[in-house]
Amino acid sequence: MSIRLNRAQPYALGLFRVVIGFLFACHGAASLFGVLGGSAGGGTVPTGTWPGWYAAVIQLVGGTLVALGLGTRIAAFVSSGSMAYAYFKVHQPESLFPLQNGGEASAVFCWAFLLLVFTGPGAVAVDRLFTSRGGSAHEGEPAREKTQAVSV
Repeated sequence: MSIRLNRAQPYALGLFRVVIGFLFACHGAASLFGVLGGSAGGGTVPTGTWPGWYAAVIQLVGGTLVALGLGTRIAAFVSSGSMAYAYFKVHQPESLFPLQNGGEASAVFCWAFLLLVFTGPGAVAVDRLFTSRGGSAHEGEPAREKTQAVSV
């Protein structure tokens, strides 16, 4: 059973990346364009307002990049940082625990993106097109070199 699960791990990670990225991008699209119910309270976030508009841009761009698997680690790092900022600056002053302060989404997105920083994009990612040509089958894994035994 473990062997089958281990073989499926890159695909499960890829699916996780797509879902998390898509959901994050939806938050950004809602805030910027008023789709999917708009931002909190409906409507859109006024252009250039701090931190809401910038957070929405990070959500839309970062979520799209992560979902596609393009620049995954960098996009996930920036997205994770923006959610950490959102949690500690907006939610945590209200109360310590996410369930009490409404910061569940920020906390979960922060940790999900941080996981992707360390694991990479998984299978079926645009990043794979570039790394497979460079000789490495998995991002972050060193390319295996063929060695030849030499007798002396």
